[in-house]
Amino acid sequence: MAMYIRVKHSKTTYFIQCEPTETILEIKQKLHNLIDQPANDQRLILVGTGEVLDDSKTLADQKVENDAVVALTLRKEDNEFEDINIVRPDDFYQSREGDSGNW
Repeated sequence: MAMYIRVKHSKTTYFIQCEPTETILEIKQKLHNLIDQPANDQRLILVGTGEVLDDSKTLADQKVENDAVVALTLRKEDNEFEDINIVRPDDFYQSREGDSGNW
């Protein structure tokens, strides 16, 4: 049964079509084709639970459901992973306070 997940990094959302039986490593390989970052330099975190997804487990094993939101963090030069940085819709409204909502 085909599904998709939303992978978010900063201001970008990647819609990844997948199967519940695919492993996280397979999802990272799909992302590699989009963002040119090797799978071992990516970390996927299930938004809501904060759980770091295990490369060897399937989406179904980790209870990642259709239309789930997953945060992507990338390895930095110091070999550590960056913090989750997802721009939420509310962030846009907060930055535009005082303009009476006229876009």
